[in-house]
Amino acid sequence: MPTYSYVARTRTGTKQRGTLQADSRQAATQMLQQRGLQAEEVKEGPAGKAAAPRMNRRVKTSELLVFTRQLSTIVSAGLPLLQGLDILADQTEDANFGAIVDAVAQEVEAGETFSDALRKYPRAFPDLYVSMVRSGEASGDLDGVLLQLADYLEASEDLKRRIKSAMTYPVVAFSMIILIASGIIIFVVPQFQEIFRQLGGTLPVPTQMLIITSHFLRSWIFWVSLIPSIIVFVMLFRLYRSTPSGRFNIDALKLRIPVFGVLGRKVAISRFTRTLSTLTRSGVNILQALEIVERTAGNEVFAKVVREAANSVRNGESLSDPLARSEVFPSMVTRMIGVGEKTGALETMLVKISDFYDAEVKAMVDGLTSLIEPLLIGMMGIVVGGIVIALFMPILQLSSLVS
Repeated sequence: MPTYSYVARTRTGTKQRGTLQADSRQAATQMLQQRGLQAEEVKEGPAGKAAAPRMNRRVKTSELLVFTRQLSTIVSAGLPLLQGLDILADQTEDANFGAIVDAVAQEVEAGETFSDALRKYPRAFPDLYVSMVRSGEASGDLDGVLLQLADYLEASEDLKRRIKSAMTYPVVAFSMIILIASGIIIFVVPQFQEIFRQLGGTLPVPTQMLIITSHFLRSWIFWVSLIPSIIVFVMLFRLYRSTPSGRFNIDALKLRIPVFGVLGRKVAISRFTRTLSTLTRSGVNILQALEIVERTAGNEVFAKVVREAANSVRNGESLSDPLARSEVFPSMVTRMIGVGEKTGALETMLVKISDFYDAEVKAMVDGLTSLIEPLLIGMMGIVVGGIVIALFMPILQLSSLVS
Protein backbone atom coordinates (compact mmCIF):
# COMPACT_ATOMS: atom_id res chain seq x y z
CA MET A 1 0.00 0.00 0.00
CA PRO A 2 1.59 3.35 -1.05
CA THR A 3 2.43 6.13 1.41
CA TYR A 4 1.06 9.64 0.89
CA SER A 5 2.30 12.88 2.41
CA TYR A 6 -0.29 15.54 3.06
CA VAL A 7 -0.79 19.15 4.10
CA ALA A 8 -4.20 19.81 5.64
CA ARG A 9 -6.11 22.31 7.79
CA THR A 10 -7.99 21.59 10.97
CA ARG A 11 -11.40 23.13 11.69
CA THR A 12 -9.63 25.98 13.53
CA GLY A 13 -7.44 26.70 10.52
CA THR A 14 -4.20 25.27 11.87
CA LYS A 15 -1.98 23.66 9.26
CA GLN A 16 -1.06 20.04 9.79
CA ARG A 17 1.39 17.80 7.94
CA GLY A 18 1.96 14.11 8.01
CA THR A 19 1.89 10.83 6.13
CA LEU A 20 -0.64 8.03 5.80
CA GLN A 21 -1.08 4.83 3.83
CA ALA A 22 -3.95 4.46 1.41
CA ASP A 23 -4.88 2.61 -1.78
CA SER A 24 -5.06 5.84 -3.84
CA ARG A 25 -4.82 9.59 -3.56
CA GLN A 26 -8.62 9.86 -3.46
CA ALA A 27 -8.76 7.33 -0.62
CA ALA A 28 -6.13 9.33 1.28
CA THR A 29 -8.20 12.49 0.87
CA GLN A 30 -11.30 10.72 2.18
CA MET A 31 -9.37 9.45 5.20
CA LEU A 32 -8.33 13.01 6.00
CA GLN A 33 -11.93 14.20 5.74
CA GLN A 34 -12.99 11.46 8.17
CA ARG A 35 -10.42 12.82 10.63
CA GLY A 36 -11.92 16.31 10.30
CA LEU A 37 -9.12 17.66 8.14
CA GLN A 38 -9.44 19.69 4.94
CA ALA A 39 -6.77 18.45 2.53
CA GLU A 40 -4.71 21.14 0.79
CA GLU A 41 -2.05 18.93 -0.76
CA VAL A 42 -1.76 15.15 -1.04
CA LYS A 43 1.29 13.63 -2.74
CA GLU A 44 2.57 10.13 -3.08
CA GLY A 45 5.86 9.57 -1.23
CA PRO A 46 7.38 10.70 2.11
CA ALA A 47 7.01 14.31 3.19
CA GLY A 48 9.71 16.82 2.33
CA LYS A 49 11.18 15.13 -0.76
CA ALA A 50 9.12 17.02 -3.30
CA ALA A 51 10.44 20.40 -2.29
CA ALA A 52 14.14 19.43 -2.32
CA PRO A 53 14.83 20.06 -6.04
CA ARG A 54 13.61 23.65 -5.71
CA MET A 55 16.10 24.67 -3.02
CA ASN A 56 19.05 25.53 -5.29
CA ARG A 57 18.06 29.06 -6.28
CA ARG A 58 19.24 32.18 -4.49
CA VAL A 59 16.58 34.28 -2.76
CA LYS A 60 16.32 38.01 -3.41
CA THR A 61 17.24 40.28 -0.52
CA SER A 62 13.90 42.06 -0.89
CA GLU A 63 12.04 38.76 -0.35
CA LEU A 64 14.16 37.96 2.71
CA LEU A 65 13.57 41.45 4.07
CA VAL A 66 9.78 41.19 3.81
CA PHE A 67 9.83 37.70 5.33
CA THR A 68 11.99 38.82 8.27
CA ARG A 69 9.96 41.90 9.08
CA GLN A 70 6.66 40.00 8.88
CA LEU A 71 7.99 37.14 11.00
CA SER A 72 9.24 39.64 13.59
CA THR A 73 5.75 41.17 13.77
CA ILE A 74 4.10 37.76 14.09
CA VAL A 75 6.44 36.56 16.85
CA SER A 76 6.24 39.83 18.80
CA ALA A 77 2.42 39.59 18.62
CA GLY A 78 2.61 36.32 20.58
CA LEU A 79 1.83 33.83 17.80
CA PRO A 80 3.87 30.60 17.80
CA LEU A 81 6.88 30.53 15.47
CA LEU A 82 5.59 27.47 13.60
CA GLN A 83 2.25 29.13 12.90
CA GLY A 84 4.06 32.24 11.66
CA LEU A 85 6.17 30.17 9.28
CA ASP A 86 3.04 28.45 7.95
CA ILE A 87 1.37 31.80 7.32
CA LEU A 88 4.40 33.23 5.51
CA ALA A 89 4.95 30.08 3.45
CA ASP A 90 1.42 30.45 2.10
CA GLN A 91 1.59 34.17 1.25
CA THR A 92 5.17 34.44 -0.07
CA GLU A 93 5.08 35.59 -3.71
CA ASP A 94 8.27 33.76 -4.72
CA ALA A 95 7.30 30.08 -5.09
CA ASN A 96 10.89 28.94 -4.54
CA PHE A 97 11.21 30.91 -1.30
CA GLY A 98 7.77 29.73 -0.21
CA ALA A 99 8.93 26.13 -0.63
CA ILE A 100 12.03 26.87 1.46
CA VAL A 101 9.98 28.47 4.25
CA ASP A 102 7.61 25.50 4.17
CA ALA A 103 10.57 23.12 4.43
CA VAL A 104 11.95 25.12 7.36
CA ALA A 105 8.54 24.88 9.06
CA GLN A 106 8.62 21.10 8.60
CA GLU A 107 12.08 20.95 10.18
CA VAL A 108 10.92 23.03 13.15
CA GLU A 109 7.80 20.87 13.51
CA ALA A 110 10.04 17.79 13.53
CA GLY A 111 11.98 19.16 16.53
CA GLU A 112 14.84 21.15 14.98
CA THR A 113 15.69 24.60 16.32
CA PHE A 114 14.83 27.48 14.01
CA SER A 115 18.50 28.38 13.44
CA ASP A 116 19.48 24.77 12.61
CA ALA A 117 16.61 24.55 10.14
CA LEU A 118 17.72 27.80 8.48
CA ARG A 119 21.33 26.59 8.22
CA LYS A 120 20.24 23.83 5.83
CA TYR A 121 19.39 26.47 3.19
CA PRO A 122 22.53 28.67 2.96
CA ARG A 123 21.59 30.21 -0.40
CA ALA A 124 18.47 31.66 1.19
CA PHE A 125 19.71 32.39 4.72
CA PRO A 126 23.37 33.57 4.94
CA ASP A 127 25.67 32.94 7.90
CA LEU A 128 24.93 36.35 9.38
CA TYR A 129 21.22 35.61 9.40
CA VAL A 130 21.62 32.16 11.00
CA SER A 131 24.07 33.39 13.65
CA MET A 132 21.80 36.23 14.72
CA VAL A 133 18.76 33.94 14.90
CA ARG A 134 20.77 31.52 17.06
CA SER A 135 21.73 34.33 19.43
CA GLY A 136 18.09 35.44 19.55
CA GLU A 137 17.00 31.92 20.46
CA ALA A 138 19.64 31.73 23.20
CA SER A 139 18.68 35.09 24.70
CA GLY A 140 14.93 34.59 24.31
CA ASP A 141 14.65 37.77 22.25
CA LEU A 142 13.98 36.28 18.81
CA ASP A 143 11.51 38.99 17.79
CA GLY A 144 13.99 41.73 18.70
CA VAL A 145 16.79 40.05 16.76
CA LEU A 146 14.51 39.58 13.74
CA LEU A 147 13.68 43.28 13.89
CA GLN A 148 17.41 44.11 13.93
CA LEU A 149 17.90 41.79 10.97
CA ALA A 150 15.09 43.47 9.06
CA ASP A 151 16.62 46.91 9.72
CA TYR A 152 20.03 45.65 8.60
CA LEU A 153 18.65 44.10 5.40
CA GLU A 154 16.67 47.26 4.66
CA ALA A 155 19.77 49.45 5.07
CA SER A 156 21.83 47.08 2.90
CA GLU A 157 19.16 47.01 0.19
CA ASP A 158 18.91 50.81 0.23
CA LEU A 159 22.69 51.05 -0.18
CA LYS A 160 22.59 48.64 -3.15
CA ARG A 161 19.86 50.70 -4.80
CA ARG A 162 21.94 53.87 -4.47
CA ILE A 163 25.01 52.23 -6.00
CA LYS A 164 22.96 50.71 -8.82
CA SER A 165 21.35 54.06 -9.58
CA ALA A 166 24.80 55.68 -9.71
CA MET A 167 26.18 53.04 -12.09
CA THR A 168 23.21 52.39 -14.38
CA TYR A 169 22.97 55.83 -15.98
CA PRO A 170 26.63 56.17 -17.06
CA VAL A 171 26.72 52.60 -18.39
CA VAL A 172 23.59 53.11 -20.49
CA ALA A 173 24.68 56.56 -21.68
CA PHE A 174 28.20 55.38 -22.56
CA SER A 175 26.73 52.43 -24.47
CA MET A 176 24.54 54.83 -26.43
CA ILE A 177 27.58 56.97 -27.30
CA ILE A 178 29.40 53.87 -28.61
CA LEU A 179 26.37 52.80 -30.65
CA ILE A 180 25.82 56.25 -32.17
CA ALA A 181 29.50 56.66 -33.06
CA SER A 182 29.67 53.13 -34.52
CA GLY A 183 26.50 53.75 -36.56
CA ILE A 184 27.92 56.94 -38.05
CA ILE A 185 31.27 55.31 -38.86
CA ILE A 186 29.76 52.15 -40.38
CA PHE A 187 26.81 53.60 -42.31
CA VAL A 188 27.43 57.33 -42.89
CA VAL A 189 31.18 57.53 -43.53
CA PRO A 190 31.04 55.21 -46.62
CA GLN A 191 28.55 57.59 -48.26
CA PHE A 192 30.94 60.50 -47.83
CA GLN A 193 33.84 58.33 -49.06
CA GLU A 194 32.16 58.06 -52.46
CA ILE A 195 31.87 61.85 -52.63
CA PHE A 196 35.53 62.24 -51.66
CA ARG A 197 36.58 59.72 -54.35
CA GLN A 198 34.75 61.71 -57.02
CA LEU A 199 36.34 64.95 -55.88
CA GLY A 200 39.86 63.52 -55.90
CA GLY A 201 42.81 65.08 -54.15
CA THR A 202 44.51 64.26 -50.89
CA LEU A 203 42.25 63.91 -47.88
CA PRO A 204 43.15 65.38 -44.47
CA VAL A 205 44.73 62.95 -41.97
CA PRO A 206 41.67 62.87 -39.60
CA THR A 207 39.42 62.00 -42.55
CA GLN A 208 41.79 59.26 -43.71
CA MET A 209 41.90 57.76 -40.21
CA LEU A 210 38.08 57.86 -40.05
CA ILE A 211 37.78 56.05 -43.41
CA ILE A 212 40.33 53.41 -42.33
CA THR A 213 38.34 52.86 -39.13
CA SER A 214 35.15 52.55 -41.14
CA HIS A 215 36.75 49.94 -43.45
CA PHE A 216 37.96 47.96 -40.44
CA LEU A 217 34.59 47.99 -38.67
CA ARG A 218 32.83 46.91 -41.88
CA SER A 219 35.28 44.12 -42.68
CA TRP A 220 34.40 40.49 -42.00
CA ILE A 221 37.72 40.05 -40.17
CA PHE A 222 36.55 42.42 -37.43
CA TRP A 223 33.20 40.71 -36.89
CA VAL A 224 34.66 37.19 -37.11
CA SER A 225 37.34 38.02 -34.53
CA LEU A 226 35.15 40.17 -32.25
CA ILE A 227 32.95 37.48 -30.69
CA PRO A 228 35.76 34.92 -30.11
CA SER A 229 37.92 37.68 -28.64
CA ILE A 230 35.16 38.69 -26.22
CA ILE A 231 34.56 35.05 -25.23
CA VAL A 232 38.29 34.40 -24.66
CA PHE A 233 38.66 37.62 -22.65
CA VAL A 234 35.67 36.80 -20.43
CA MET A 235 36.90 33.24 -19.85
CA LEU A 236 40.43 34.40 -18.98
CA PHE A 237 39.04 37.11 -16.70
CA ARG A 238 36.81 34.63 -14.87
CA LEU A 239 39.68 32.17 -14.58
CA TYR A 240 41.91 34.86 -13.10
CA ARG A 241 39.05 36.09 -10.87
CA SER A 242 38.59 32.57 -9.48
CA THR A 243 42.11 32.53 -8.00
CA PRO A 244 42.74 34.13 -4.56
CA SER A 245 45.46 36.43 -5.91
CA GLY A 246 43.26 37.37 -8.87
CA ARG A 247 40.32 38.33 -6.67
CA PHE A 248 42.59 40.36 -4.41
CA ASN A 249 44.31 42.21 -7.26
CA ILE A 250 41.04 43.00 -9.06
CA ASP A 251 39.41 44.27 -5.86
CA ALA A 252 42.52 46.33 -5.06
CA LEU A 253 42.34 47.83 -8.56
CA LYS A 254 38.68 48.73 -8.02
CA LEU A 255 39.65 50.77 -4.96
CA ARG A 256 42.22 52.74 -7.02
CA ILE A 257 39.77 53.77 -9.77
CA PRO A 258 39.27 57.56 -9.65
CA VAL A 259 36.01 58.64 -7.98
CA PHE A 260 34.43 55.17 -8.08
CA GLY A 261 37.26 53.72 -6.00
CA VAL A 262 36.55 56.23 -3.25
CA LEU A 263 32.87 55.35 -3.45
CA GLY A 264 33.65 51.63 -3.23
CA ARG A 265 35.85 52.19 -0.18
CA LYS A 266 33.10 54.10 1.63
CA VAL A 267 30.57 51.40 0.78
CA ALA A 268 32.91 48.69 2.14
CA ILE A 269 33.50 50.60 5.39
CA SER A 270 29.77 51.16 5.84
CA ARG A 271 29.07 47.47 5.23
CA PHE A 272 31.82 46.40 7.65
CA THR A 273 30.67 48.62 10.51
CA ARG A 274 26.95 47.97 10.05
CA THR A 275 27.38 44.20 9.85
CA LEU A 276 29.71 44.09 12.85
CA SER A 277 27.45 46.31 14.93
CA THR A 278 24.37 44.27 14.06
CA LEU A 279 26.08 41.00 15.00
CA THR A 280 27.61 42.20 18.27
CA ARG A 281 24.37 43.90 19.33
CA SER A 282 22.47 40.64 18.87
CA GLY A 283 24.90 38.77 21.14
CA VAL A 284 27.29 37.12 18.65
CA ASN A 285 30.84 37.02 20.09
CA ILE A 286 33.41 39.27 18.43
CA LEU A 287 35.52 36.51 16.84
CA GLN A 288 32.54 34.79 15.24
CA ALA A 289 31.22 38.18 14.15
CA LEU A 290 34.55 39.02 12.46
CA GLU A 291 34.52 35.68 10.63
CA ILE A 292 31.06 36.46 9.26
CA VAL A 293 32.06 40.03 8.38
CA GLU A 294 35.06 38.66 6.46
CA ARG A 295 32.79 36.46 4.32
CA THR A 296 30.35 39.31 3.66
CA ALA A 297 32.93 42.09 3.12
CA GLY A 298 32.36 42.20 -0.65
CA ASN A 299 35.99 43.17 -1.28
CA GLU A 300 39.02 40.92 -0.82
CA VAL A 301 41.22 43.78 0.38
CA PHE A 302 38.85 44.47 3.28
CA ALA A 303 38.31 40.74 3.85
CA LYS A 304 42.07 40.24 4.29
CA VAL A 305 42.26 43.11 6.79
CA VAL A 306 39.32 41.71 8.77
CA ARG A 307 40.90 38.24 8.74
CA GLU A 308 44.18 39.62 10.09
CA ALA A 309 42.28 41.69 12.67
CA ALA A 310 40.45 38.55 13.86
CA ASN A 311 43.80 36.78 14.35
CA SER A 312 45.12 39.75 16.32
CA VAL A 313 42.01 39.86 18.52
CA ARG A 314 42.38 36.12 19.10
CA ASN A 315 45.92 36.80 20.33
CA GLY A 316 44.74 39.42 22.81
CA GLU A 317 45.00 42.67 20.83
CA SER A 318 42.27 45.25 20.51
CA LEU A 319 40.31 45.50 17.25
CA SER A 320 41.39 49.05 16.44
CA ASP A 321 45.15 48.37 16.41
CA PRO A 322 45.31 45.90 13.47
CA LEU A 323 42.77 47.99 11.54
CA ALA A 324 44.99 51.06 11.99
CA ARG A 325 48.11 49.16 10.89
CA SER A 326 46.42 48.03 7.68
CA GLU A 327 46.07 51.65 6.44
CA VAL A 328 42.91 50.55 4.62
CA PHE A 329 40.56 52.13 7.16
CA PRO A 330 40.71 55.91 7.71
CA SER A 331 42.16 57.09 11.02
CA MET A 332 38.77 58.50 12.06
CA VAL A 333 37.24 55.01 11.85
CA THR A 334 40.02 53.26 13.77
CA ARG A 335 40.11 55.95 16.47
CA MET A 336 36.34 55.82 16.98
CA ILE A 337 36.51 52.02 17.22
CA GLY A 338 39.35 52.36 19.74
CA VAL A 339 37.32 54.79 21.85
CA GLY A 340 34.33 52.46 21.66
CA GLU A 341 36.42 49.54 22.89
CA LYS A 342 37.84 51.53 25.83
CA THR A 343 34.46 52.93 26.89
CA GLY A 344 32.47 49.73 26.31
CA ALA A 345 30.36 51.44 23.65
CA LEU A 346 31.73 49.65 20.58
CA GLU A 347 28.28 48.90 19.14
CA THR A 348 27.25 52.56 19.43
CA MET A 349 30.44 53.74 17.75
CA LEU A 350 30.05 51.23 14.92
CA VAL A 351 26.50 52.42 14.31
CA LYS A 352 27.64 56.06 14.24
CA ILE A 353 30.42 55.23 11.76
CA SER A 354 27.99 53.29 9.57
CA ASP A 355 25.44 56.12 9.60
CA PHE A 356 28.16 58.63 8.74
CA TYR A 357 29.42 56.62 5.76
CA ASP A 358 25.89 55.88 4.59
CA ALA A 359 25.33 59.64 4.46
CA GLU A 360 28.68 60.06 2.68
CA VAL A 361 27.72 57.45 0.08
CA LYS A 362 24.33 59.09 -0.47
CA ALA A 363 25.89 62.52 -0.92
CA MET A 364 28.57 61.15 -3.24
CA VAL A 365 26.03 59.25 -5.35
CA ASP A 366 23.88 62.36 -5.65
CA GLY A 367 26.94 64.37 -6.63
CA LEU A 368 28.04 61.80 -9.19
CA THR A 369 24.57 61.68 -10.71
CA SER A 370 24.56 65.44 -11.23
CA LEU A 371 28.20 65.46 -12.45
CA ILE A 372 28.09 62.47 -14.80
CA GLU A 373 25.29 63.85 -16.98
CA PRO A 374 27.17 66.93 -18.26
CA LEU A 375 30.39 64.89 -18.57
CA LEU A 376 28.66 62.30 -20.76
CA ILE A 377 26.99 65.01 -22.84
CA GLY A 378 30.40 66.60 -23.32
CA MET A 379 31.91 63.24 -24.26
CA MET A 380 29.15 62.64 -26.79
CA GLY A 381 29.75 66.09 -28.24
CA ILE A 382 33.48 65.45 -28.55
CA VAL A 383 33.05 62.02 -30.19
CA VAL A 384 30.23 62.89 -32.57
CA GLY A 385 31.61 66.39 -33.20
CA GLY A 386 35.04 64.96 -33.98
CA ILE A 387 33.54 62.57 -36.52
CA VAL A 388 31.50 65.34 -38.15
CA ILE A 389 34.51 67.67 -38.35
CA ALA A 390 36.64 64.90 -39.91
CA LEU A 391 33.90 64.31 -42.50
CA PHE A 392 33.48 67.97 -43.43
CA MET A 393 37.14 68.97 -43.48
CA PRO A 394 37.53 67.90 -47.15
CA ILE A 395 34.37 69.80 -48.06
CA LEU A 396 35.73 72.90 -46.35
CA GLN A 397 38.91 72.46 -48.42
CA LEU A 398 36.84 71.86 -51.54
CA SER A 399 38.65 74.51 -53.59
CA SER A 400 42.07 72.90 -53.08
CA LEU A 401 40.66 69.38 -53.75
CA VAL A 402 39.04 70.43 -57.05
CA SER A 403 42.18 72.16 -58.27
